[in-house]
Amino acid sequence: MSTAGRKNDHLRIAAEEPVELLPASGSVFSEIELVHHALPEIDLEEVDTRTTFLGKELKIPLMIGCMTGGTHEAETINRRLAEAAEAAGVAMGLGSQRIMVEQPETASTFQVRREAPNILIIANFGAVQLNRGVEAPQIAEVTRSVGADALVFHLNAAQEAVQPEGDTTFGSLVEAIGDAIETMDFPCGLKEVGAGFSIRDVKRISTLPISFLESAGKGGTSWTAIEAKRCEREDDQRLGELFADWGIPSPISLQSCLRYGGGIPVIASGGIRSGLDAAKCVAMGAEIAAMALPMLKAARVSTEAVLAEIKHFERAFKTAMFLTGSKNISDLKKAPVHIPKHLEPESFEGLRQTQEGSTS
Repeated sequence: MSTAGRKNDHLRIAAEEPVELLPASGSVFSEIELVHHALPEIDLEEVDTRTTFLGKELKIPLMIGCMTGGTHEAETINRRLAEAAEAAGVAMGLGSQRIMVEQPETASTFQVRREAPNILIIANFGAVQLNRGVEAPQIAEVTRSVGADALVFHLNAAQEAVQPEGDTTFGSLVEAIGDAIETMDFPCGLKEVGAGFSIRDVKRISTLPISFLESAGKGGTSWTAIEAKRCEREDDQRLGELFADWGIPSPISLQSCLRYGGGIPVIASGGIRSGLDAAKCVAMGAEIAAMALPMLKAARVSTEAVLAEIKHFERAFKTAMFLTGSKNISDLKKAPVHIPKHLEPESFEGLRQTQEGSTS
């Protein structure tokens, strides 16, 4: 199937079929709790949600997550997302731009600077393509051509492994990523696409010259489940379904990035569904949070629907700040957070090792 056809499949399935891994509580962050302040000692209207990320001021610490591009429907969705992001003062990530190298005529579907002249825009490219003949200067040109402020390389080994036409040449990729980033004159980062980062992953990544990490753990949209629903062959479908819940839970991936990333700024993502989820992530140490699927569903309706989603996010985020006595983002980062032991990355990985040891 063509890249454009695959992207159309991804849009339809993500928006219309059950491919989320949210728990019964509705939030993968539900077990993490901010400590309530009965006496916040501030007025709600005093709460200031502004922050700065990669040199750009955001009215709230939110990025519309990387989603789509390359098709007619994707162009409409990206335009609506950009219009809403500009009006709300939040960041925006673009969908995978590999198709721009393969089919330069699709470039217009990623061109959103006209709708969003002032916001932070992050371009997006699959890291594995560095092992498939795509060169760093091509990626840099793609990034500049859409007026992006930064670039994120995405890592999606699980998705590629279950995709019939997937690219699985991930050998020596750390070195290839480092070499590519060294040639770039804009900030570059790395993100997962819903399977998260282990402690080992983050320790290796921390040696790269990156400007940010996006944690993107398990708990939101499952791209392996999406691929399963695309498959025509029964064996391919069974494989995708088997790995539908593969990955490291979002709270654990986030903490791995924060604790073992050597101070690299972190975007929290993977099942962010509200401003409360995001407030918990920022209190844990994330700079901003990224949310994709709710924005995609809203963008299929209208720009106004996306703005309404962002407004609800903002209200919940601001309420969480108020109830923790946090007047600004700096205060929120100091707010106490209760994290159950089983959501600590060391406990999660240690438990796994114990289980393996007991069966060996």
